[in-house]
Amino acid sequence: MAKDRFEFGKNWAKFLNNLTDEKIKEAEKSLKEWLGMEDLTGKTFLDIGSGSGLFSLAAKNLGATVSSFDYDINSVNCTKTLKERYYPNDNGWNVEQGDALSKEYLFKYSKYDIVYSWGVLHHTGNMYLALENASNLVKEDGTLFIAIYNDQGRESRRWTRVKKAYVNGPKFCRIFLIIPNFIKTWGPATIYDFTKGRPFHTWRTYNSNRGMTPWIDFIDWIGGYPFEVAKPEEIFDFFHKKGFELQKMSTEGKSYGCNQFVFKR
Repeated sequence: MAKDRFEFGKNWAKFLNNLTDEKIKEAEKSLKEWLGMEDLTGKTFLDIGSGSGLFSLAAKNLGATVSSFDYDINSVNCTKTLKERYYPNDNGWNVEQGDALSKEYLFKYSKYDIVYSWGVLHHTGNMYLALENASNLVKEDGTLFIAIYNDQGRESRRWTRVKKAYVNGPKFCRIFLIIPNFIKTWGPATIYDFTKGRPFHTWRTYNSNRGMTPWIDFIDWIGGYPFEVAKPEEIFDFFHKKGFELQKMSTEGKSYGCNQFVFKR
């Protein structure tokens, strides 16, 4: 793993230790709602940057033939762990290590009914090349479901510096980044909960819609480098020029979370 890159897979490995049937069902529900499909039987599904493998598993459970790849070998191993746990020896789910920026690697893939890449392509180091490569893997009349970090201007640039320092600095110094940024991120909600007489309610009832715990989600956020952002209209214009039509969108406003998009080719 290159130095200037957060090792997402190590974080996901911790997540798998607490994976529940409820979280799997939530992932399935998310896919059904966003894709507007009750099941994926007969569909091919490509998961670019599969991470924990949770949404590859959800797609498989819904009937899809699944291909999953990730740049991070630990993430690949997480996805393989889920495949072996739930679908051992099933040829309808393939898991590999691969690079979303490599046209040579991606040439091996056919086009897919559904290309899914949630919160991944902005971590490649060349987001727009990754977006282009992902778009080329979508069949005619196929669907592209992506999530890209929202552009907050100056605040996004500050977070870029924090993330780069977290990844490149000595590990023993990370606590000096974690403490102030944890307070910044979670302090307001925690104070609010105490004023309402429900201590840590937001933390205890946290639901990222990705199955992540609040702590894993926070470390994933603070360490997530490379890091690029985009305004919703920039993503819309990029895909509109490529002949995609926007089907569904959710934006984060002033938040630093991910804007979500479903496009139809």
